[in-house]
Formats: sequence, structure tokens, C-alpha cells
Amino acid sequence: MEQEGGMKKKGRLTDGSGNQIRVLMLGPDRAVHGGISGVVNNYYEAGLDQRIDLCYIGTMAEGSKLRKLLKAATAFGLFCLKAPGFQIVHVNMASDSSYYRKSVFIKAAKLFGKKIVIHQHGGDFESFYYKELKEKGRRKVDRVLSMGDAFLVLAPAWKEFFGHMVDRERITVLPNAIQPPDEVQKKYGQRKLLFLGRLCREKGVGELLGVMPELKKEYPEIHLYLGGIWEDQELEKEAAALSGYVTWLGWVKGEEKKKYLKECDIFVLPTYFEGQPVSVLEAMAYSCTVVASETGGIPQMILDGQTGILVTPKDESSLQQGLQRALSDRELCRRLGENARQKVEKEFSMDQNIEQLLQIYRKVLGFS
Repeated sequence: MEQEGGMKKKGRLTDGSGNQIRVLMLGPDRAVHGGISGVVNNYYEAGLDQRIDLCYIGTMAEGSKLRKLLKAATAFGLFCLKAPGFQIVHVNMASDSSYYRKSVFIKAAKLFGKKIVIHQHGGDFESFYYKELKEKGRRKVDRVLSMGDAFLVLAPAWKEFFGHMVDRERITVLPNAIQPPDEVQKKYGQRKLLFLGRLCREKGVGELLGVMPELKKEYPEIHLYLGGIWEDQELEKEAAALSGYVTWLGWVKGEEKKKYLKECDIFVLPTYFEGQPVSVLEAMAYSCTVVASETGGIPQMILDGQTGILVTPKDESSLQQGLQRALSDRELCRRLGENARQKVEKEFSMDQNIEQLLQIYRKVLGFS
């Protein structure tokens, strides 16, 4: 039986005529190495495209500036052709160039008379807004973001921040989510550390490499695995100098990523800023002991001493102390890992996330 507004429980989201709701979603190409692409791919894997009529347009590709420009131009042309046939335009956005690129699509969607859902993923929007823009630029951002019929943020802290530029009634906290794997048998006390993400200074890789020599003296069996693409040649050289106990894996995905999440007992992300990293959720789901920065949406996932260990961003001493807590206490690691797994199952499951997203689509279309 269909519920009010035409939505079947775990079935199709339909309009009054029984047709699936049509959503045109925008974001980086699904092959791009990054968090937003991971979120979108998780939606597809969980079957969002079976619940609605979903069309995805990639607006950014990796590579040269020319390649990125051509991708954006092609995407905009495709958007203009496709948009008339869809009811909702769902825009996945970060800051900086992502904002400028997506603002063009948001304005066009407004001209087409579409309902607009703006999904803000960026962890550095505050710096972009206050440090890179002057007052006139900030007013323009406010106008563009206010074009959204719904504005989605990853954590309560971001609702507070964007509430100064967007009507608070339109803002919804929609945390990232994953589909937890079957429970894994984690072997704690191995002192195998895993990092997944962009290999750059903003992710705290400099501090992480900086603490490794001292930790190696204290824990000779320690080993750090770095999964990601190098964006800083100096950091790459530093890692190479520690090759005896630091291994670069390249970009890992699929079964290879699952392998390292199963085998490593500690996951570390000493990032400077974040929205809400899917990599942390994945590590929690695999019962890793997570040591991560107290920034952005991370404290929503990691409660210090309960579901992981929080450290201060850009603080090498704090990072070293946090890692020592995990490295020195196998039973603490076990408790934190098991609690983390339970928290993901209760609060960050993909099924819950999709149901909440469908409710948001219903609301902007006037179903509730």
C-alpha cells in the first residue's frame, strides 16, 4: 500500500500519477577520487536509482584545467537538455571552485523553475566564505545558497554556520552513511595503522609522518599504510624516507580497500578540516580504532574515549599522544572498535539515510 505522498515503504517514490519522482543529480564525475563521489557511488550501490528516476551528471573530472573546463561545459549543455524532464535538481557542492561551478547550475535550475536541493559537503566552506570572499562576494553566496528549496548539511555544527546565510527552516542535517559489512573478526594489538584520503598537508599527512619515527622507537612492529594519491612532492619524499615502516598503497578501492580495513586495527585521519569523512565511517564499520581530528562533522561520529580518539588538528604532539593511547592499550582498542561499529549501525546506515533523503524530496514537492 502506498503511503501519503505516493511513497511505498522501501519501494518507489511516486507522484500523484503513480510515476517515479524524477531527480537530476549533479556532482563530480563518479570516477573522481574524493568524498562526494564516494557518497554518490554509495547511493547507487544502495539502490537509490531504484527508488526514484535518477539521472546523474558529472560536472568535474580530474586532470588539466582544460579537461576540467571541457567537462564543466559539456555537463552544462547536458543539464540544459535534461533539466526540463526532471522535477528536482539535487546539487552536491563543496567550496571554492566547486561552489563557483555549481552556482551556475543552481541559477539555471532556478530559471527552469525546478525544485532545488543543495547538498553541502565541503569541510572548508567557512575559510572560503570569510577569508577568500569580500562582503560583496559573501552576499552573492548568500543569494545563491538561498535559492535552494532544501539545504542539506552533514553535521549540526554546519547547520549553525549556514543558518546565518540560509533560512534555518530549510536546513536539514543529513549525515553521510554507508552500508556496514558483515561483522569482521578484528585482531587488535597488531599496530597496523591505515590512512585513506588525499595525501596532502590539509589532511594532516605532514604531522602523521612527523610522529612516525618516535612511535617506531617505542613500538618497533608499527606499520603505516597510506591509501591515496600524492598531492605534495615533499610529503611523498618524506614518506619514501620511512619506507621501512610506511607503505604507500596508491588509491585503494573495492576489495583492496576492504582488505586493509579488515587487517589494520587503527585508522588515523589527522585532517585540518572536514565535512564528514566517509572513510571514518568505513573504518568504524570495520571495527577499527579511529584516531581523528576534532573538526567539522568528525565529533558527531567519534566520541572521545567511547567510539574513538579525538586529537587537535595541526598539533603533532596531540596526534602522537592520541596514537600512543591506541597503540599501548589493546583492550581500549577493542572497546572503541566495537562501540564504533555499533554506532554506525544505529546512526549512519545507508537505509536510514536514503529514507531521510526521500522524505526531503517529498517535502520540497509538497507531499508533506
